[in-house]
Amino acid sequence: MIDLEFIINTISLGSLYALLSLGLVFVYGILKLVNFAYGEYIMVGGYALYLLGLYTGVPWYVGIVLAVAAAALVSYLTELVAFRPVRTKSLTAMLVTSFAVSVFLQNVVLIAISPRSRAVKFPPLFSQTLTLGTATVPVRNVLIIGTTVVLLVGLSIVMKRTVLGIAMRAAADKFTTTRLMGVPANLVISATFIISGLLAGVVSIFWVARSSSVDPLIGAAPLLIAFIATVMGGMHSLVGAVIGGFVYGLLFNILSIMLPASMISYRDAFMFVIVILFLLFRPEGIWRGGYTEERVG
Repeated sequence: MIDLEFIINTISLGSLYALLSLGLVFVYGILKLVNFAYGEYIMVGGYALYLLGLYTGVPWYVGIVLAVAAAALVSYLTELVAFRPVRTKSLTAMLVTSFAVSVFLQNVVLIAISPRSRAVKFPPLFSQTLTLGTATVPVRNVLIIGTTVVLLVGLSIVMKRTVLGIAMRAAADKFTTTRLMGVPANLVISATFIISGLLAGVVSIFWVARSSSVDPLIGAAPLLIAFIATVMGGMHSLVGAVIGGFVYGLLFNILSIMLPASMISYRDAFMFVIVILFLLFRPEGIWRGGYTEERVG
């Protein structure tokens, strides 16, 4: 049944998926690289929350800020240590590097912490519900929507009104030309990874809050969702990434209410069918954006 509660929950889910897609497309826009280590940035944010809650007495809102910062820092360090040395090589080398970074970060957690799931403490606010008219929704869902609006507005201002944002947009369109005009390549790419890590950190807060636990493989599911959403929305546009996230959330929730109970577990399979249809009939996605095959070299 499509009612106010369904609409709010769908917008909330779409908001989360939109942030996921944005983080992936930011890097793809410049490097033409699908960063398979992106899910591990989300994992880092989750484990930062766990460790801060276990070993420190910082307020929960400080812990959230530090967890987001940890994800951004790891994203920047992976660009500096792993991706920058192979950036001038082939795209295959970049892809292999992203897989290597993903496996490395997973194994660091497996060895240093545990292969088992760990409980993460969240304030009571995240488990409370809110009544809006005839709808009763988790406060967490409202927070996701509000956070997404703030981030989208903030990123829009950064990309359109700041020198760094204009440089990033130009680099995503024609990187070589932008670089010849004097824009420092390393600065632009590092800023892109930091923004991607920040988005992953924000996503990790709400993703981990759904189960109040974190494990070394927690990044696999959001990475897959981000990839599917960007294929649907358009991998060559930030606007397309946002649209793809909301479309994915809408289709996922519609399938949840339309499919019989015995087939609910097959929702992901239906989503893959939809993605295949997009690849066959609309490979550029819903929002085409500026299509270019140029890659950083």
